[in-house]
Amino acid sequence: MGILSLLLWTPAAGVLLLVFIPGRNIHIIRSIANLFTTLAFLLSCWLVNLYDQHNAALQFGEYFPLNPGLGSAYALGVDGISMPMLVLATLLTSITLLASFTLSSSVKGYHICILLLEFGMLGVFLAQDWALFYIFWALTLIALFFLIGRWGGKRRHAASLNFVLYTMGGSIFMLISLLAISQYGLERDGSLMTALHLAAQEMPRYKQILVLLGFLIGFGVKMPVFPLHGWLPLAHVEAPSPVSILLSGILLKMDAYGLIRVVAMLPEAARIIQPLLVFLALSGMLYGSLLAWRQSDLKAMAAYSSVSNMGIVLLGIAALNETGITGAVLQMTAHGLIAGALFLLVGLLYERTHTCNIQDYSSLVQVMPRFALFMTVTLLAAMGLPGLVGFIAGLHAFIGGFQKWGGLMVFFSMSILISAAFAMRTIGLLFTGPVKPQMQLIADLNAPEFLAAGALVAGIVLFGLLPAPLIELSAATIAQINNQISQRLL
Repeated sequence: MGILSLLLWTPAAGVLLLVFIPGRNIHIIRSIANLFTTLAFLLSCWLVNLYDQHNAALQFGEYFPLNPGLGSAYALGVDGISMPMLVLATLLTSITLLASFTLSSSVKGYHICILLLEFGMLGVFLAQDWALFYIFWALTLIALFFLIGRWGGKRRHAASLNFVLYTMGGSIFMLISLLAISQYGLERDGSLMTALHLAAQEMPRYKQILVLLGFLIGFGVKMPVFPLHGWLPLAHVEAPSPVSILLSGILLKMDAYGLIRVVAMLPEAARIIQPLLVFLALSGMLYGSLLAWRQSDLKAMAAYSSVSNMGIVLLGIAALNETGITGAVLQMTAHGLIAGALFLLVGLLYERTHTCNIQDYSSLVQVMPRFALFMTVTLLAAMGLPGLVGFIAGLHAFIGGFQKWGGLMVFFSMSILISAAFAMRTIGLLFTGPVKPQMQLIADLNAPEFLAAGALVAGIVLFGLLPAPLIELSAATIAQINNQISQRLL
């Protein structure tokens, strides 16, 4: 078994083991689940150590034919775009379980769903076959549906149903696009993903546009792209706080990852609909930041902030140049760390106070200094403060956009100002003013919580001050993708 299969099947092995553990043995269930998520994280770190960042080709490839007639196969591989996503997925899953120790209802089912969700996420980033990609992508939807519907808040059933209707509707468009490409003489001696890339070049231009629009809807629902984001705020508010870490931190990135792959496959169509992509990016950035600024619910604020941040990712992709795509990949990683830390800290605060209304808090810096430090750094990173990872990512995306559209980027910069306004407003309401009587006895972060939040905040600061390793990890692959796009657009 190769290292990629070992990484992929580690959480699945945890699921199989948990199935045979009686549900009353809560301590054993937690220990096993944490053990397998930690193993997956360590394997991903080992993979980074083995990965040759100067080699743009797929590495550690594994290939086993499944349906020779169709061309589908158990095909795995990793490159500079999927590599940071793998580490982020395993890290956030481990932190999610650390933040789930207070869960007391159906502990066994919860941990099985989390491990299945990790299995699906890893499969999406490792799959080098579109059929395999689609299967893993659908698996994440099923796991997330049960996590929201079973362990969510008062409106969990509406949130889970809303989520599955949106995402399954989007997946239909994705499937139609895949089937449309498959009609164009797929090669039978390679993986389906390679065959689809070759077949896409033979399609008439108008069909390429229709196929790309289908992928845009399919991926845009869960990315989310404005105005297909309707499921997101309710899902975030009603989902268990630890699940929101994964939902915003990594699950949204799966669709951005898929969109990058599709744009590289259909660059001519992407150039034709480039004005639409730019409009959607600008709308999402402004709309998300404005609504985040207006929210009184902390989880809803973080959810709308995600819409704005994913708009930056779409902006980088729409630029169709090396700097823009670099910004998109960096923003995916940066937002994963920032959103993960934000939802973790908001969830820990909610467990102590049972309210997410920002008006109920004041001067928490006096009673929760460790929480105040981590929350302030996270919010400053969300607004793109220099020295933190959000600035590096956003800067690349905006430079890529400026190279393409010049003065139009003035409109995009407005979203940065609005993001700064909601971040400073939140810091002011949470940490200034007199201490309210009901908030005087709130406990600060304990050791496990400090470790979980500290790991994410350390990543935010470290990659903000020393971004070169993160940039270089993806540079060769992004340069190759940019060359492929440039050659097709000549």
